[in-house]
Amino acid sequence: MTQKNGFPIQIPFLASLGVLCNQFGEGRSEIELDLRPHHENSLEMAHGGVLMTLLDVAMAMAGRSADSEDRGVVTIEMKTSFMAPGRGKLTARGLCVHRTATMAFCEAEIVDGEGKTVSRGSGTFKYVKRKPPQRPRAEEPGGDG
Repeated sequence: MTQKNGFPIQIPFLASLGVLCNQFGEGRSEIELDLRPHHENSLEMAHGGVLMTLLDVAMAMAGRSADSEDRGVVTIEMKTSFMAPGRGKLTARGLCVHRTATMAFCEAEIVDGEGKTVSRGSGTFKYVKRKPPQRPRAEEPGGDG
């Protein structure tokens, strides 16, 4: 079931940021974000953490879509290069460039509304079962308080 923001699964953090998923399948992904003031740093451009989030998610979605077992992924490592200020509407495109039975090796690029490259990233992702074991939350009895 596709969520209203286009993602095949619910990801509350991305929903709170306003990230939309345009493409998910066959080892590729495309996500987008219309930057708002709360996404910016003191120089009125995309905060580096926002850019890294977009790269991470674009790569993770590409890696997930390349897996016939419909497993999730967790980020093992990630490299990011920042090339230009991010402003306006940003689009991140991810590609799974290689996969093994347990890992996906991916790349992603973010472009602005004019097609200018803002940043690029590469990462390694480990395939995991979809549902992690449930842990009590800190506010629940038995939590880590």
